[in-house]
Amino acid sequence: MDENRTDENRTDENRTAEGQGGGPEAGGCPGAEPAEQTRRSDAETVAQPAGAPATGRPARPVAGRRSLRRRVLRFTTAVLALLLLPLLTAETALRLNYTGDPAPGTLTRHQDALWLGHAWVDGRKTGQDVKALARRLRDTGIRDLYVHSGPLEHDGTLPASDYPKARWLIAAVHRELPDVRVQAWLGDKLAGEGPDGLRLDRPATRTAVLASTRAILAAGFQGAHFDLEPLHSGDRDYLRLLDDLRELTHARGAVLSVAAHQIDPLPAFHSFWGTTTGHPKWWSQAYFGQVARRVDQIAVMSYDTMQPLQSLYGGYVAQQTSLALEVTPAGTDLLMGLPFYHENRFGHWAHAETVPAAVRGVRLGLTRTDADRARFGVALYVDFAATEADWRAYREDWVG
Repeated sequence: MDENRTDENRTDENRTAEGQGGGPEAGGCPGAEPAEQTRRSDAETVAQPAGAPATGRPARPVAGRRSLRRRVLRFTTAVLALLLLPLLTAETALRLNYTGDPAPGTLTRHQDALWLGHAWVDGRKTGQDVKALARRLRDTGIRDLYVHSGPLEHDGTLPASDYPKARWLIAAVHRELPDVRVQAWLGDKLAGEGPDGLRLDRPATRTAVLASTRAILAAGFQGAHFDLEPLHSGDRDYLRLLDDLRELTHARGAVLSVAAHQIDPLPAFHSFWGTTTGHPKWWSQAYFGQVARRVDQIAVMSYDTMQPLQSLYGGYVAQQTSLALEVTPAGTDLLMGLPFYHENRFGHWAHAETVPAAVRGVRLGLTRTDADRARFGVALYVDFAATEADWRAYREDWVG
């Protein structure tokens, strides 16, 4: 997810075809009578403006220009068709992917999660807010809360002043919802596409991230949830960090979870997109699997998909669900993100990326790939932007 949207009040978180045919070229026809030749010559001369003297010039230049324009138009049309054909084919496949009926029982497994904004740990929320949250979450499938407690500094450190009310929140949630786990949501912008940001290639930075994780676990959080972006497919330093984080969290009986990029909708699409835009966006399916094997939970950020219609977005989510299920170990919780926010900008249309479309896509993907997967759920992004309609769709379409 975009780090700039992690908290509502924190400013430091990040053809008209011509179709005109030219006549035959001017000139005499062998064997024609002189009068016939004269009539043809008169008919095929270039039209002159009113009052201008007739020149008797043949129409060859006009017909030539028209022929050139036709050739250019045909070439342009062919190029556009070649460029658009793969896109149209892919979009048609997504629409077909949205057809059919989800299997009975493809509903919550009570493994769901909710991303919460920074206001829950900086003192803005009260006990009444916690009670209201508890009423909202009872009888749903929510088991984990990812509470924004950062962001990390670019050197990997995390000031304790960023989460002063963490202990209070954790205790209050456990009084109201004893079976719900509270995890610290930590993120930062990576320096992979610019000069500023967290640099995972620096051992000192990774060491600092580990120290920050120890601190949040000491504060009472039951897990650490990392969202580092933009994280390019194949990043080995990220895998090294996850190996160290898993050893740390497991030694303390805590959970390690991550927010994950989407998987290539077409083979090696991240390479093509990275070459043309400088921002790869997607992960290869193989790299997704490498990350999933190193964590306890992996939540796919299955929104901001550039899909313009609900049916295409739902088909895309169904595809992402299947791709993720194929490479996520049975022992890792796989969560698919639901868009509990409403923005209109490049890459995201609120009228298309809806909760009902996402849930239907999730259920279709689950149905086709692994309908009985136990460690599976959805993750709701994000509490402070959610509407009553979002919550109602989650309850009716997924909780059942």
